[in-house]
Amino acid sequence: MGVTLEQFAATCARILRDDPGPTGRRKMCAVLQDVLKDEAFVARHLGDDVPERKILYEDRDLGFCILAHVYRGAKESAPHDHGSSWAIYGQARGTTVMSDWAIVARATGHRPGKVRLARSYTLEPGMAHVYDEGDVHAPRRDGPTRLIRIEGTNMDKVARLSYERG
Repeated sequence: MGVTLEQFAATCARILRDDPGPTGRRKMCAVLQDVLKDEAFVARHLGDDVPERKILYEDRDLGFCILAHVYRGAKESAPHDHGSSWAIYGQARGTTVMSDWAIVARATGHRPGKVRLARSYTLEPGMAHVYDEGDVHAPRRDGPTRLIRIEGTNMDKVARLSYERG
């Protein structure tokens, strides 16, 4: 029997209670990589009925969320960060070309920041990557993909600044 969402969430919560910083997130990333290899977990939570963004679990005490993302076709996002939070992207199906961006000029509430490409890499099924507070990145999907993502807080409630390539 594979891992359940409840077991995965409890493991993430334990890790965050023990170490809420970058080291703890990297431990969560390793756990997510194991979960991504669990075919039953992936099938159960990333089925054809899942929309582009679905919150699977939101921790009442710590605030982190576990999400399912199903993209049915190509999609490219603009460079972005996660505001005062962090995120862990876990690739379950398909591939995502992720680009990391260096900040050239900081964004303000009145004007977008400027960024330059630092590097690009491909997330393949079973891979996960941590994006800490302030890390600017941009995913590109050239076809259907399925992801499990962990957010430090529900990003629906976080104001973020915008960035432009420049």
